[in-house]
Amino acid sequence: MPATRAQDRAGWWAGAAVADLTPAGSVFLFGYPHVPRWSTGVHDALQCAALCLCGGGQAALFLANDLIFVPRELAEEVRRRVAAETGVPAEAIMITATHTHSGPVTVDYVSNAADPVVPRADPAYRQSVADRMVEAAVRAVAAAQPAEVGVAVARASGVGSNRHDPSGPSDPEVPVLLVRAAADGRPLACMVVYAMHPTVLHEDSTLISGDFPHFARRFLQGGVLPVDCPVLYHLGAAGDQSPRHVARANTFLEAQQLGENLGRAIAAVIGSMTYLAEASLVVRRRMLELRPRESPSVEVATQAERQAHDRLERLRRSGAPRPAVRTAECDWFGAEETVELARASAEGRLEAAVRRCLPAEIQMIAIGPWKFVGWPGEFFVEYALEVRSRAPGTFVITCANGELQGYIVTAAAAAGGGYEAANAVFTADNGARFVEATLALLARTS
Repeated sequence: MPATRAQDRAGWWAGAAVADLTPAGSVFLFGYPHVPRWSTGVHDALQCAALCLCGGGQAALFLANDLIFVPRELAEEVRRRVAAETGVPAEAIMITATHTHSGPVTVDYVSNAADPVVPRADPAYRQSVADRMVEAAVRAVAAAQPAEVGVAVARASGVGSNRHDPSGPSDPEVPVLLVRAAADGRPLACMVVYAMHPTVLHEDSTLISGDFPHFARRFLQGGVLPVDCPVLYHLGAAGDQSPRHVARANTFLEAQQLGENLGRAIAAVIGSMTYLAEASLVVRRRMLELRPRESPSVEVATQAERQAHDRLERLRRSGAPRPAVRTAECDWFGAEETVELARASAEGRLEAAVRRCLPAEIQMIAIGPWKFVGWPGEFFVEYALEVRSRAPGTFVITCANGELQGYIVTAAAAAGGGYEAANAVFTADNGARFVEATLALLARTS
């Protein structure tokens, strides 16, 4: 049903659809440097899962994609096309990436430009992705029917932790939104947000995959949900969250076990959901200018890269624990990327990349008492936790409607260095600015 008709109906209306984003043939799997990691097959198909919600005279669309990033220009193209075909306003469409590291290159990262094994994003594949997203969105809107919307919060444990300190800040809360047909209670779609890097699979895996979120989806489908029920998985603030200290190995079996842990946590709350009595849907957004980080000189960056490499080699020789070696290895990757960012800054390439990210978008879609906030790029979890502590019922979704060519880290992380801080393009104080701008946007909704 066209959005313009569903919006005018009383109560909730909802529709969902799925499109296949799996590339044809062998592609470079993006997410780990230095390894010519070309796919040798498909373990599980990459998906675009779309959910249309209409209520209170407003329509919104969520599109969750099994991709490492959705570049801003692609998201804007899809939003324009979907708005033209369905009537759903472009600003009411949220397009996200699950951030799998076992899928194709979709963004040309400045910090990876010197890595000889990483190819540029394929324009033909990106156009195919855009077409399939539009297809899923249009079908979801067309499928809209009277519905009920249920909400609950699950708590996931044993899937991952803070990747720098297992006892450090993390977010076990998993908002679960279930949409079911008003006529017969049949589940139409399930949407979840979880703050954890999908990086169980490492550079030695050459199969296309959505990593552990795929296994969480599969666990739900055919269990508490019908096999064909779309499951939208959005990435929470996972910049410093990963399975590093939990996964015993970087295998599909381990990804399955962690994904099923998450699936069980979600399934446990589906049966006791609260269904919203009133159809209330509100959409707001604002744009935010960000402060670029000043890159060090090439000489200073090169010296730091040598020091990071020497530290990694010392840990390897000493037989240090696997998580400690991996952290040091990632720090070395980050130091290498800092060298490239320093070169890009000196040559004017970095400034152009920064401009393409700005202004950054903060998007808010309120569904009843819950508020889903979309931020582009990768954020440390502390920022999302602060938003929720000051505005309960608010859940931050990252990698939404674009990316930021790197992380938004905390001030402490920036001072301490490390992988995420080393390849950040924007200053750490931008995180606090996102928090305050988000809270101001939320205040306009209440």
